Amino acid sequence: MVLSFVVLAILAVFIITVIAVILYFVGVYNKLVAFKNNIDRSFSNIDVLLKQRHDEIPNLVETVKGYMQHEQQTLLAVTQARAASMNAASIGQKATADLKMATALRSLFAVAKNYPQLKANENFLKLQNRFSELEERIAERREFFNDDVNTYNTRVGQIPDVFVASFMSLKPRQMFQVSAEDRKQLEVKSATTQGSGA
Repeated sequence: MVLSFVVLAILAVFIITVIAVILYFVGVYNKLVAFKNNIDRSFSNIDVLLKQRHDEIPNLVETVKGYMQHEQQTLLAVTQARAASMNAASIGQKATADLKMATALRSLFAVAKNYPQLKANENFLKLQNRFSELEERIAERREFFNDDVNTYNTRVGQIPDVFVASFMSLKPRQMFQVSAEDRKQLEVKSATTQGSGA
């Protein structure tokens, strides 16, 4: 009688332990799925804004090209940056293309200061404000995305989450940022271009 009670108690503890472990791993699994989905959602938000910026570039080029006839290199840099951005596939490529686009636009708006008639053009002013707004929103979304990636990468690298992540074939994700080498090359190229245009 006592023996059967002890066996039942051990069996009950074993079953409760197994259920607790299963529930724990289900909870970890669900958390990792939520983190992964947050990253995908955050990146989609960036992608939407990048597309809006792509769509505005032809309007900007069309508006300024009549005024900036001697600035073909600046306009070419913007259109090339747009093409590179549209063709970028990976997050790293999109981040590099985003930096090139932001640099090309900054250069264009800096050069536009030399053209008083362009600065007074109502359409140009609207586009300038639109691009400024888009850049702020892209920077904000990039920060949210990188926070989500950092949280996810931390979780998939910690024990015991790493075991569940391995079971789910989840790997660390890349942040939306440019490597130091790419940034350095872009800054050198930008300085060379500006120097030759002076």
